[in-house]
Amino acid sequence: MPGRPSILIHPVASDDEWHIAGIMVFAHPASLERVRHAIGAMTGAEIHAASDTGKLVVTVEAPTSQAIVAQLTCLHQLEGVISATLVYQHNEDAAAMYEELSDASHAS
Repeated sequence: MPGRPSILIHPVASDDEWHIAGIMVFAHPASLERVRHAIGAMTGAEIHAASDTGKLVVTVEAPTSQAIVAQLTCLHQLEGVISATLVYQHNEDAAAMYEELSDASHAS
């Protein structure tokens, strides 16, 4: 595989947004390990599930919707990928990503 795909993602100022997207990737089964490795090398990308038939459930995180599009494009262009489909995208204020969540089970 020539060069490692990489889209550098860094936390942004608290008044900016942070985007999270769910993507369904379908790869040729013979290329599955190569595709898994390439996705694992992408900054902000994580594989949550994979099947032997080449289906992968992936999330990507980025500071802008444009960066999400760039990551989706990168996934499409990986050797062995048949398709990469955006299933879900959500954004929050970047500051919210640093807020601690309370444990509702311990609430009085």
